[in-house]
Amino acid sequence: MFKKNYRSRTLRGKLRVCRFLRANRSLKKNIPYTRLFSLPNMKMMTVSHSSLYIKPDVGSLGIGIFKLTRTRGGFKLRSSQPGKRSRRFHSATSVYRYIRAKRRERMIIQKTVRLDQARGRPYDIRVMVQRKPKGSWTCTGMAAKVGQRGKIVTNYYQGGELMSMESLHSRKRLTAEQGKARIRQLTRKALEVAHTLSAKRSGMREMGVDFAYDRNGRLWVLEVNSNHPQFHPFKKFDRAAYARMMRYARSYGRKSAK
Repeated sequence: MFKKNYRSRTLRGKLRVCRFLRANRSLKKNIPYTRLFSLPNMKMMTVSHSSLYIKPDVGSLGIGIFKLTRTRGGFKLRSSQPGKRSRRFHSATSVYRYIRAKRRERMIIQKTVRLDQARGRPYDIRVMVQRKPKGSWTCTGMAAKVGQRGKIVTNYYQGGELMSMESLHSRKRLTAEQGKARIRQLTRKALEVAHTLSAKRSGMREMGVDFAYDRNGRLWVLEVNSNHPQFHPFKKFDRAAYARMMRYARSYGRKSAK
């Protein structure tokens, strides 16, 4: 876990963040159903959901993530670890025991969001929000993370492709007005997330909010990273956003985009 040496506090724990966001009436519908990884919760959620994600409560870069899918004969489990084949299980109990033997840290279970696709590849969207030098939250940039075919995560460090929102909208064949409407919606929701979480933890000055549209067009908040969200890849395709992020970062003592 990255050790900060600048003035922006962190709100740790995906489950904790989900609970804070679900307590906000207008955000509740945007938060996937999430529970602590335990055998009773595993059994309950495999009955009510056909697909689940199991991931570390504190983690990043797409490491240690599993996708569980219910099949006719039991379950199929896939891992974000490169080179790992899917495994088959007959019961939720056997899945739980296998994951617990591999991952000893605190984990969460989350309902799968069937990601919208661009040219047959799933994508989600990272929105960077930062405090201005005078203290108010603002959206400083956003980018699409387009996953590789066959991967269970879209992360850049797991082979995902980063691109501008304009490029994503072009791939999606959205009109200019449709693209602008999405950016307005993402900006509004990201700022609402920032205000909600910073009310729970003083001293927060930056967050990377991961959003996804599902295949019905519904917007979801997948994750919020307030522990040193990286933004150096923006330099390749949106230099104005990168410069803005770097300027605000310096105002609270952050010297690197990595």
